[in-house]
Formats: sequence, C-alpha cells, structure tokens
Amino acid sequence: MPTLIYQHFIARFRLYFTLSIIVLLILAPTIPKVPTGEHLTQIQAKDFITAHTRNTPTTYYEGRQGPTGFEYELMHQFAEYLGVSLNLNAKHHAESVLSAVRDHGDLGAAALPLLPNTSEVYYTRPIIQMQPLVVYRRGLHGIQEPGDLVGLELGTLSQAGTSEALRELQREYADLSWKESHELEVAELLAQVESGMLDAAVIFDHQFRLNRLFFPNVERGFLLGDPLSMVWAVPRGRGLGLLEAANDFLQKLQENGTLNHLVNRYFGHDDYLEYVGTRTFLGHLDARLPQFADLFKQAAAATGFDWKLLAAVGYQESHWDADAVSPTGVRGLMMLTNPTASEMGVDNRRDAAQSIDGGARYLRSLTDRLPESITGNDRMYMAMAAYNIGLGHLYDARKLTEVRGKDPDLWNDVRETLPLLQHQEWYSQTRHGYARGGEPVIYVRNIRRYYEMIEYVERSRQQFFQLEQAGIEGASQLPFELIPPLTP
Repeated sequence: MPTLIYQHFIARFRLYFTLSIIVLLILAPTIPKVPTGEHLTQIQAKDFITAHTRNTPTTYYEGRQGPTGFEYELMHQFAEYLGVSLNLNAKHHAESVLSAVRDHGDLGAAALPLLPNTSEVYYTRPIIQMQPLVVYRRGLHGIQEPGDLVGLELGTLSQAGTSEALRELQREYADLSWKESHELEVAELLAQVESGMLDAAVIFDHQFRLNRLFFPNVERGFLLGDPLSMVWAVPRGRGLGLLEAANDFLQKLQENGTLNHLVNRYFGHDDYLEYVGTRTFLGHLDARLPQFADLFKQAAAATGFDWKLLAAVGYQESHWDADAVSPTGVRGLMMLTNPTASEMGVDNRRDAAQSIDGGARYLRSLTDRLPESITGNDRMYMAMAAYNIGLGHLYDARKLTEVRGKDPDLWNDVRETLPLLQHQEWYSQTRHGYARGGEPVIYVRNIRRYYEMIEYVERSRQQFFQLEQAGIEGASQLPFELIPPLTP
C-alpha cells in the first residue's frame, strides 16, 4: 500500500513539475530580465555612471540649452534607463577613451569604431554605421579614386577607424603615405584642409555632413572601404551586467524608432541650404554681421530674444543689407512693410538701428499674441512664420490643421498644413483666403539653420580655427605621426 501511495505521489509531482516548466516557458518572454554583475551593481550603488567621451559636434558639446550632441542624448537616456545620473568626462580624444575605460571608467561613448582584437573592453551592439569618406581642398582636381591619394598631403585621426581604412588601402597601394593624429578632432582636421596645410583627409561621412557648412573650401570626394560600426565600450572582468543593459537599451531604441529619429535630427539636415548659399552666408557672417551685431544685441536685450536668432531673421530677410528693397516695396534690413513700420514707430526703414529694433519688437508682439497653448520652440517657430505670412494666415493654417485631425499647437503639424493655403479646396474654407503657404515653411527652416550656423560658428571659431589664428608656419609643428609608404 505505501508503495502505491509513493508511486501516486511521484506521478503527481512529475505532472506538477511538467506543468510548471510549461508555464515558465510561456511566461518567460514577459518576465523582465534584470542584468546583473559586479560592475552594474557598483554603478547602481553609487547612483551615477561615468561616461568618457569627446567634445565634438557629432558627440557632445555645450549648446544653447545646455549639453547636447548625438551620443550625449543616448548617454543621458541610458543613465535614465539605469535609474542613475550621468557623469561626463569629455577631456578625451578617440585614443584615450579606451584607456580610460580599461583603467577606471564605466562607459566609453565617443564615436568609437568596432575594431577587432581590442583588449580589455567589451563592445556593445552597433549603434550606427560610419562610412569613411575622402574630402579634399576645393581647387584640387582628379581626386576620384583611391589611387589618386598617392603623393598627396593626406591626414586622418588615429584610433578613430579611418586610419584602419587607410591601412587596408595601403596593402593595395604600397606608395600611399599619410599623417595621423590622436590630438586633433575632425573640425581641426578640416580646418587644415581648408587652409591648405593638408590636401585631403579621411573622416566619416556623417561627420562631414555636420561640419561642411563651416568649411566651404572642403569638397566631398569618394567613399573609402567598408562602413564601420559605431559602438560603446565597457571594461572586461567586472561582469556582463552593464554590457547586457546597454545592449537591451540600444535594441529598444532601435525598435521604437528613437534611434532613427536622433540620427535624422543630427545628421539628416545636410540639404537644408544649397552649397552656394552656404558659402555666401559664411562670407556675409564675416563681412556684414559685425557692423550690426551690437544692434541685434541691443534689440535682443529689449525684447528677450537671443540676438543670434534676430540676426538669423535679419539674414533671411535681407542678407544683412540695410538698403534692401523688395519688388513689393518692403524695405530695410528686417524688411518691414509700411503698416508694420508705422505700428512699430519706425519712420526710416533703411536706418539699420530702427529696422532691427522695429523688427524685434514686431516679432515679440506676434509671439505674445499667440494662444497660450502654444509653448516652447513651437511658439517661436509659429511667430516667425507669422512674421513672414501674417498672423491671419497662420491662424487659418492652425484651423485647417485641426480640421485634418492634427495638433494646431505643434509646429510640425502646422508646417504640413501651411502649403495647403495655396489650394482652393482648402483656402476656400478659411477667413483670409489664399496664401503662398509653402514660403513660411522654407522661411522658418532657413532661419533655424542660419541660427544654428551663427551659434555654432560663434561658439566654435576659436577651437576650429585656432591653428590658422596661431599662424603655424610649417607642417613639422603639427601634432601628426607620419605613416610611411610600404615601399622603400
């Protein structure tokens, strides 16, 4: 009898055990996996993660509203994902980041390429692809293929991935030689091509797209080799928890579209301004803006705007020409109409001081008259659109935006609607009728880009052009290591 009871117990145990395994298998995908490991535990205990990075436009820099940059935003979101604060060490170049991670760092995030045989660190899953690109000084001809690089003064950054692309190329072109540096950054390298100290350079395509506005004498050449993967680095020997957490985080950002959005925001604006227009703008930035900068700053202090934003509006309106006149009779640096000038108390539209002051006060009045429900940058963009097209047409576009089931308080939604004011089936539904609704979209887009360029150049001029300003006389003084050809 006991034997039968024992057999019955064993049978029921096996049944329950089997059912439990089946339940666990079913629920396993829904049970969150919490990465573990000594390193991750230490980060959570100290309540912050230290990330080693580089101070570059594509990685991290101080913007108008504080720290920004493609990888900075990723690092900041990753820290939030871990539930800790972010501590940055940005005093690095590409080569020193990995050393810092090996020695005492938590994370390396500095446009690091995925390179084989890197000791003492783990790499995360790829973040984006980085394509090496040859750029060269405007005026040089015949740089169309890898063989054309032989004999040129060619430069790149060491340990950034582009030097590895050149080493691969050197196996085919043994006479190829170049200079590389771990002390410079991309902008400084481009400045040397611009000034003629280098003939050409190899950087990444996304870096050129972001920087080319400030180096109009540097031309896009050709793509070189295969793309490399941008990754983060974590130290080995301290558990896999941080690596697993970073991979989970990056995968989620890829799946929910956040990563693609950041890529487009930082690297997808290359066609905002055509190239000739950019060169003209940069020329006027040096030749014209200085004589009006103080007036823009005075108007900004009186109206609460950033002076660089007012300057961007002025450039869009007149290219900083105080005597500008449009075919419709709009005049002056800020292109005020007669009614607007009268409303703002401007009696001489060609007087730069009056025009800038009047234009700034008019933009402030438009901003203040918008509904309180429009906030932040959306409010600024809509005020600029109203400066171009009129407040009545902007209200019409907001109404149509609501009719279309979109949010009339968001510029992105109103921006999609404005061009509809050119079509009878839509403007017939509005109070103010037809308008050239596509113009304010381009108008606001250009002002935003001009503003970014003014701000970026103002902030970065010292860093980007310090070599030229210092009057460096010879290439021997530059922080380069010469990589000789393979042939004797």
